[in-house]
Amino acid sequence: MAKLYFRYSAMNAGKSTALIQVAHNYEENGRRVALYTAAIDHRFGVGMIASRIGPRREAKTFDAALDFFDEMSKMRDIACVLIDEAQFLSPEQVRELHRGAHLLNVPVICYGIRTDFLGEPFPGSIYLLGLADSVEELKNICSCGRKATMNPRFDSAGKRIRTGEQVAIEGDVEYRPMCARCFYGGDA
Repeated sequence: MAKLYFRYSAMNAGKSTALIQVAHNYEENGRRVALYTAAIDHRFGVGMIASRIGPRREAKTFDAALDFFDEMSKMRDIACVLIDEAQFLSPEQVRELHRGAHLLNVPVICYGIRTDFLGEPFPGSIYLLGLADSVEELKNICSCGRKATMNPRFDSAGKRIRTGEQVAIEGDVEYRPMCARCFYGGDA
């Protein structure tokens, strides 16, 4: 029986690397996979899943208009659906993926973060945490050495940004993995 999986972490923990490795493992065994990434995230090019340590894969893109259940229903011989930047899924898309995993018997593995730079949850992540049949945290560390769970945003001068839109991908912004103690403790 196929399941919906959610593998989450703070920024820079290797989610995209893990997704690319899973795709490779399926393909090494003669299985086809379908890869998706958010259309909004084009830091490495449109439709590109890229790891900061080097590996890259082309993928289809999704936006709010994509009906995943319909898309999965049309797939032939797909052994697994892999989704990067899953926090950008809509609640309805998470339901479509959950339904597709169970009714079409295709495993779906989603990789993403839970919260934004202010610690506010992404709607897609809320639904993944609620509906996923398996939830796994990929660990990362804060600069202080504790487990990172937060994703604060910084400008190009290294100053922490505490206001703004939930999503900022372009421009001079950087996200750093941080533990909750450092996140709440100051401007670090």
